[in-house]
Amino acid sequence: MIRCLAVDDESYASDIIATFINKTPFLELVGTTTSAFEALSMVQEGKVDLVFLDIQMPELTGIQFLKICGGKCKVILTTAYPEYALDGFDLDVVDYLLKPVSYERFYKAALKAQQIISPAQTETINASLPAIKDFIFIKGDTKNKYIKIDYNDILYIEGLKNYVSVYTSSQRIVTYQALRELETDLPKPPFYRIHKSYIISLEKIKMIDGNTVYINEQSIPVGDTYKEDFFKVVKERR
Repeated sequence: MIRCLAVDDESYASDIIATFINKTPFLELVGTTTSAFEALSMVQEGKVDLVFLDIQMPELTGIQFLKICGGKCKVILTTAYPEYALDGFDLDVVDYLLKPVSYERFYKAALKAQQIISPAQTETINASLPAIKDFIFIKGDTKNKYIKIDYNDILYIEGLKNYVSVYTSSQRIVTYQALRELETDLPKPPFYRIHKSYIISLEKIKMIDGNTVYINEQSIPVGDTYKEDFFKVVKERR
């Protein structure tokens, strides 16, 4: 069981997260608090494995909490402000949940934390994963503009610093978003990250030659960090 703490200066928000924690079989709720300092104390005492942390706290911001915490627990950020996502990922958070948080999205983040904290249980938990949609909305180039893309249309995705390019058979869509953030929203399979700069669809691969994947006419390198897991998946699908 992963020991969890819900931290939000609005008690109703932490109560929602607490309800989700209690609903998830591999999570254990050790408490809720509206005080970032109380949460830090519990972390320092070794009572917590995973913190669901609001960013906008009056005593201490979530980003300040992460810096003080020093990696003594894993953190999933919760906030109504998407502009803080990149700061959070720079500090190695597990995931970033935008309010209002659905249980399906919470569960995906919890699974990611479970894979990091207790990887031996992952396959058992995956059996109860909620149904996944067959499309995603990508932020457009103007405010409140979103482009719907069917998963089946995606060939591969390339990370470009703070941007990503989503390549389909007919177009390239550029959006201001971290590749790591987008990775958490894509179903696995068919999507796998094979390089620090690339996520691919296994279904669109034409050929694999050594450490290079070919999708249409594009050659994509397989990074050393991702090589073992990727080729394991490939061999399982032969």
